[in-house]
Amino acid sequence: MKTRRLHVVTGGLGYSGRCIVQQLIEAGCDVRTITNSTHRPNPFGDRLEVRPMPFGNPDALADSLRGADVLYNTYWVRFNHRTFNHSLAVENTRRLFEAAQRAGVRRVVHTSITNPSEDSALEYFRGKAELERGLRASGLSWAILRPAVLFGRGDILINNIAWMLRTFPVFGLFGDGSYRIRPVSVDDFAALAVEAGTRQDSFVTDAVGPESFTFKELVTTLGAIIGRPRPLVQIPPQLGWWIGAAVGAVVGDIVVTREEITGLMAGLLDVAGPATGSTRLTDWAREHAATLGARYAHELSQRRPAGPVSSRARIQSVGR
Repeated sequence: MKTRRLHVVTGGLGYSGRCIVQQLIEAGCDVRTITNSTHRPNPFGDRLEVRPMPFGNPDALADSLRGADVLYNTYWVRFNHRTFNHSLAVENTRRLFEAAQRAGVRRVVHTSITNPSEDSALEYFRGKAELERGLRASGLSWAILRPAVLFGRGDILINNIAWMLRTFPVFGLFGDGSYRIRPVSVDDFAALAVEAGTRQDSFVTDAVGPESFTFKELVTTLGAIIGRPRPLVQIPPQLGWWIGAAVGAVVGDIVVTREEITGLMAGLLDVAGPATGSTRLTDWAREHAATLGARYAHELSQRRPAGPVSSRARIQSVGR
């Protein structure tokens, strides 16, 4: 008789989702992913069942979750784009929660963000807060994890800061760089998610590492670790956005958005509570100093599906 319970991870071939899948497989679980990126290579072979994520078909979406004990949701978008946006991500996530109810899923472990607020002027943080409220009201058992910034193999923000330090002779800070950021290892985040899936109680926790930096300290520290210390130049946020847009035009990507600059400078990527991850960014960066930032991490290229698809299907799951 089969006794192992099925665990479903959204975006299990992506960044944070892949780490959650790996830890679940190592724990001996049966694992399925539902994803808009079924074309991506599956490093887990037959240990991971891969299914599409059919948001436009409620019956098929519920069927993709049928038999699952726990759903780990990493699905979201980082910014608005012509092929995906925050409002559609909110709508689709609500459909996902409804499908989980219909499919008899016991528990949802949901990825949110530090300092979400329905009163926020920033759509990213407002949408995350709306979804937290929706999950609480769903009747499902739930856990909400609030990471600020994830780092580890395959991350974007920390890697691309290092890439800029390697590429340009100076580094521009938005304002004075005194706002804080508290990164957490993607492996520590995955461990928190897997542990949350084993629990019965509903709870919210910040997923943060043991180190908090001002943004200026973060850039200075990374520059020293990779051997590329650069002069830091204070620039107005609007000019910083235009410079980011120019770099983005060269690399064919969205380097930074106005909302990201505003949220960063408002200190929304830092919290004052105890660490829930144990890995220090400085230790990890030293271990990977030779490769950190050696290549630009391209956000949009990770979102390009194989072949023509609808705009709904272009939204990918990300681990922020």
